[in-house]
Order: sequence, then structure tokens, then C-alpha cells
Amino acid sequence: MKTSEFDYELPQELIAQTPLADRKSSRMMAVHKNSGVLEHRHFYDIVEYMHAGDVLVRNNTRVIPARLFGTKEETGAHVEVLLLKQLPDDIWECLVGNARTVKIGTVVSFHDGRLRARCTEIGDKGIRKMKMLYDGIFTEILDELGTVPLPPYIKEKLDDPERYQTVYAKVEGSAAAPTAGLHFTPEVFEALRQKGVQILDVTLHVGLGTFRPMDTENIEEHVMHSEVYEMSRETADALNLAKAEGRRIIAVGTTSVRTLESVWNRFGRFEECSGETTLFIYPGYAWHTVDCILTNFHLPKSTLLMMISSFAGKELTERAYREAVHERYRFFSFGDCMFITNE
Repeated sequence: MKTSEFDYELPQELIAQTPLADRKSSRMMAVHKNSGVLEHRHFYDIVEYMHAGDVLVRNNTRVIPARLFGTKEETGAHVEVLLLKQLPDDIWECLVGNARTVKIGTVVSFHDGRLRARCTEIGDKGIRKMKMLYDGIFTEILDELGTVPLPPYIKEKLDDPERYQTVYAKVEGSAAAPTAGLHFTPEVFEALRQKGVQILDVTLHVGLGTFRPMDTENIEEHVMHSEVYEMSRETADALNLAKAEGRRIIAVGTTSVRTLESVWNRFGRFEECSGETTLFIYPGYAWHTVDCILTNFHLPKSTLLMMISSFAGKELTERAYREAVHERYRFFSFGDCMFITNE
């Protein structure tokens, strides 16, 4: 299967540059995977598609101000660093701009040396491991010096950084938002609870595995970058009970999907655990855990589009995307959403 099979034409003006004033007012395409029916609704209508006993699983990760701009101490050259994954001993796995100039031992200084980073290991495709050098509390320094890393296709300035966080964001560690969750408001969650929907949290810190572009034409040759995930005992027990009772498991976003499927593939059931996943889901994958998915509209030739094509079917996904373009839906992180239901 070829990467080019997952391409589509998207007018630039359909790439959403700013979030809507009201999160829940995004448009929502309901995709009925069994019948092939497409419905045009709004996100606040999602309550109508839920039933008592359904289990909604969301990713409670929180985006950190992971983008840092500094200079090489030896030359003064500008270097951009994106923090991807925290490792032991104050070392971070980073994606580095102008990476060819950052070699082992290179020191990058941020904000006149209040924070410094020394390269300790060189990876491929711009990846570096950097040891952070500082006095004080790292998270407080990062809050002051770092910025929230918006995707490169968003050119507009974001006035309120909290709009790139879900309202339930809790566990800091992501380099990008789990954007399907951006549509929810406390009022929507309350309406779902009143209807008898159980809401559970998992954590997956979004990194390169989610947003790095494909660089191979043969999709089987693509290697996913690892991302850290965690599932609590409470969530695992509730999910196992739902499976045993035949109740629906509904994933908010592709990162929740990756967590659920990764845990199941590891244990054959849900377990309290943490770990790293390199799971790559594309057509032909054997699904185990998910009955419905809420998701945004994804980039052409992306691993996320391949995951959705696997779940809904490639032909139906292609038709839904053509319809979304025709109906002028808003695409990508701040865009509209799709609810893929098994009814």
C-alpha cells in the first residue's frame, strides 16, 4: 500500500487558522460506518449519538510550552528546539532546527543563559538528546521561556494559548494537542453524564509519532516514533467491564485510540500500565477495542488519515473527505470534526 493512495486535494482556505469562539459550535460530520450514510451536524449534537452505558475515553495530556529559541554559545547561531520527550537526568529528546550544526557537546543558550542545553546524543532526522542545565525548577523556567508549539500550517497568532488545550488537560508532557478533544466544553460533558455516559481518562503525550510526516512511499516501511502512554487501574477496570458487558467504547481522537489498542495488544485486555508505543494503524489492521471514534480532519498522506481509513474503510473515508471539502468544512487542528459511529 502506497502513501500516495492517501492523498487528497485541499484548498488552502479550508485550513482553519483560529479556533471558533464557542468550542462546541464546530461542525461535525457523522459517518455511519456500517451503512455509509453521512450526516452534517454540529459538535453539540454529539450527545444525540451517545447512549446510557457508553464509555467515552479521552486523552488528558496537556501541551507544554515546548518550543524554545536559543543561540549556540560557540557561534551565536540561532537554534530552535522542540521538546518531545522527557528522559531521566534532565535529558530531553528534542527536534532541533538547523540540526546539522548541533553536534555532541554543542551548548545552546536560552534567554541569556537562564536555561542552557548540551547535546549528548545525535539521532536521525533532526532528533537530538539534550541535557538541560539550569538553576531552579525546570517547569517554572519553561513556562517563562517557552512557547506553545502550534503546527506549521497555522500562520495566525493564537491570542489565548489555552485554546490549544482541551478543557480537561491535566498531565503535562505533550508537544501538540490531542485536537479532537478541543471541541468539548464542561457543559457537553455534563450533558453526557446526565445521559449515562461514563467518561474515562488515559494519557498519551503527543510527539513525533503523531505528527511527523510520512517519508516513505511504501507505508509498511514507515517507522513510528515512540510516544509515552499511561492507563490507570480505575480506567482499565471500567473498560474491561464495558467490554464484558458489550457496551460501546468511544475514543476521543487518534491518540486515545493508540493508547487503547496499544494496551490491548500488549496484554490481551486492559491493564494498569505505562509504557511507550510505536503502534502504526493502517488498513488491514485487526481492531480490538474501539467501537466509535471522534476525530478531526487530518493532513493528506498522514498516519492519522491512514488510521481513520483503517477504521471506517478506505472508500468511505475518501468519500467523507470529498464531501467535507465540497461542504467547506474547516480542516486540521482548529477545524471541524467527524464522528465515526457503528450504528
